[in-house]
Amino acid sequence: MAKGSIDFDNDINRKRNMSDFEIIKRLLNYVQPFIKPILIAFLLVLIVVGLDLIGPLFVSEVLDALGEDEIPYIKIIIIVILYLLALFLGAFVAYKQTIILQITGQKIIYNIRQDVFEHIERLSISQYNKVPIGKLVTRATSDVDTLNMLYTDVIINLLRDTLTIIGVFVIMFIKSPLMALYILALTPAIFFVSWAFRKFSRKAYRKVRTNVAIINAFLSEHLSGMKLIQIFNREDKKYQEFVDKNRKLNHSHLQRVLAFSLYRPTIYLLYIAAIIIILWVGSNQVLEGIITYGVLFAFTQYIDRFFHPIQNLAEQFDTLQSAFTSGERIFDILDELPVIQDSPNAIELEEFKGKIEFKNVWFAYNEGEWVLRDVSFVVDAKQTMALVGATGSGKSTIISLIVRNYDIQQGEILIDDINIKDIKLDSLRRNIGQMLQDVFLFSGTIESNIRLRDETITDKEILESCKYVNADQFIQKLPQKYDEPVRERGNNFSSGQKQLLSFARTLVHKPAMMILDEATANIDTETEKLIQESLKKMMNIGTTIVVAHRLSTIQHANQIIVMRKGKIIEKGTHQDLLKNKGHYYQLYQLQYDRSITENMELINLKL
Repeated sequence: MAKGSIDFDNDINRKRNMSDFEIIKRLLNYVQPFIKPILIAFLLVLIVVGLDLIGPLFVSEVLDALGEDEIPYIKIIIIVILYLLALFLGAFVAYKQTIILQITGQKIIYNIRQDVFEHIERLSISQYNKVPIGKLVTRATSDVDTLNMLYTDVIINLLRDTLTIIGVFVIMFIKSPLMALYILALTPAIFFVSWAFRKFSRKAYRKVRTNVAIINAFLSEHLSGMKLIQIFNREDKKYQEFVDKNRKLNHSHLQRVLAFSLYRPTIYLLYIAAIIIILWVGSNQVLEGIITYGVLFAFTQYIDRFFHPIQNLAEQFDTLQSAFTSGERIFDILDELPVIQDSPNAIELEEFKGKIEFKNVWFAYNEGEWVLRDVSFVVDAKQTMALVGATGSGKSTIISLIVRNYDIQQGEILIDDINIKDIKLDSLRRNIGQMLQDVFLFSGTIESNIRLRDETITDKEILESCKYVNADQFIQKLPQKYDEPVRERGNNFSSGQKQLLSFARTLVHKPAMMILDEATANIDTETEKLIQESLKKMMNIGTTIVVAHRLSTIQHANQIIVMRKGKIIEKGTHQDLLKNKGHYYQLYQLQYDRSITENMELINLKL
C-alpha cells in the first residue's frame, strides 16, 4: 500500500490487496515465538482424533460379538472398558489441549495488539487528520479480538476436522471400499457448496467489520461533542444519522446470517443423502455376507463423524472469514508507513543550543494551496520570537513545521545550522517543549499527567516545576493535591489550570526550546495573572517561539514577526513596529481600544 493511503471510508468497495495465503503467512509469523506449545497442542489433537475414531470400531466389535451363537462376555467387557478408557483419556487430552491453546492464543493476541498500538503511535499527524479515531480504535480492539478465535480455536479445529475426515475415509475404505466410493462421489458437491459459501461470506464479513468501524467512529466523535449537540438541540438529527448507520450494520449482519443459514441446511441435506446411500448399499452387502451388522453400524457412525466436521467448517469458515477480514485491515495499518520518517543519515543531538532558521520556506497541506510563501527568518539561541497575525495567516503552521509534524515542499528549516530532516525525530521533539492552546490531559492524576510515565523524573522535580510556573498554588488547594484525580480530558479543571499544568509538564522535561501556541487564549480571569507571570519566567529558559493574540504578552520579545496570508509582512521589536505604524500598529491599537472598553464596562458593573 502506498504511503499515507489508508482509505477507511471505502473499505467495503475497495479491491483486496492481500491474498488469503499472504494473510495466513503473516498471521502465522506471530506463532513462531510459541511454536513449542503449538506443536504440543497439535500432537494432543492427533491423540484426540485417534481416540475418537476408534470408538465406532469398539461398538462394531461389541455388536458383532452379540450376534455370535455363544456370546463372549469377557471379550465384550474388555472392549467396553477400553472404550470407556478411550472416552476419558480423550476428554482429558482435549482439556489439556484447550488450556495450552487458550494461554498461547492470548499471548499472541497481546503481541499483535502491542504491535498495532506501537505502529499507530508512529504515524504522522497528517495521517491522524485523515483517519477517524473511532476506526483506529476498532483496529486495535475489536479487529484484534476477532483474531483471538483464529489462534485459540479455528486453526486447531481445522486440523482436527481435516484429520478426522481423512481418518474416516481411510477406515471406510478398509471396511468397505464400495460404500466409501459412494460417499466419495458426494465430495464434489460438498466442496462446491463450501466454496460458494466462502466467497459470499468473505464479502459479507468485510461489510460487517467496516460498518462496525463506522459506528465506532460516529460514537467516538459524537459522544465527545455531546455538549455541543445538546446546546444546538440536534439530538433528533444525530439520532437519525445513527439509525441510518445502525441499519446498514444490521443489513450487513443479515447478509452474513443468510450465507450461514443457507450453508448448513445444504450440508445437512448431503448428510441425509449419504445416510440413505449407506443404508441402501450397506443393507445389500450385509445380506450378501460381505460385511457384518457391526460394520454397517460403524459406517453410520463414521458418516456422522465425516459430516460433523464439514458442518463445523461452516462455523470455522464464518470465523475464518472474519479473521481474514480483520487481519487484512490490521495489516493495512501495519503496512502504512509514517509520512514523516528519519532520513538514513539522521543524527542524534543530545543538546540543542537553540538557533532556529527558516530559509525560503514554502509549504502546502494540499498540493498547490500554499499556506506559507517564501518565509525566511532567524531566531538566535536563548531569544524569544513572537508570531502575530490573523487566523489562517500561517502562525500555527510554522510551529508545526519546526517539530516536523509536516515536511516542507521547498526551502530549508535549520536548528543550530543543521537541517531538521537530518536530525532524528526523537532527538528533535525531545528538545522542543510545546504548550498548545487546547491542552490535553489524560485520565489519571495530576502527578501522572506531569510525569507522563517518565520514571526518571523525581517528585522533587515535579514540585519545583509546578512552583516555578505557579501551578502549585491551585494544586495545594485540592483535596488530594498532586494525587488529585484527572477525569477524561481534564474536564474537572478550568482552562487556565490545565494550561498551568501543561507549562509544568513541559518544563519538567527540560526542553532546550519552547513553543507556546495561543497559550493565553480562552483563559479564565482567575488564573490569567498566574499565567502571565509563568510566561515571563519560561521565556527566560531557552529559545522561545510564541504565537499570541494578546499583544501585551509579547512586548518584550526580541523579535516579532507579523504574518498575513502565509507571508511575512513586518518584522522587528515591539517598539520598532509601533513606530512604523503598519499592520502591527493597527492590531495593537485595536486591542488597546478594546481593553479600555472592557475595563470601563467592568468598572461600571462594579459601580
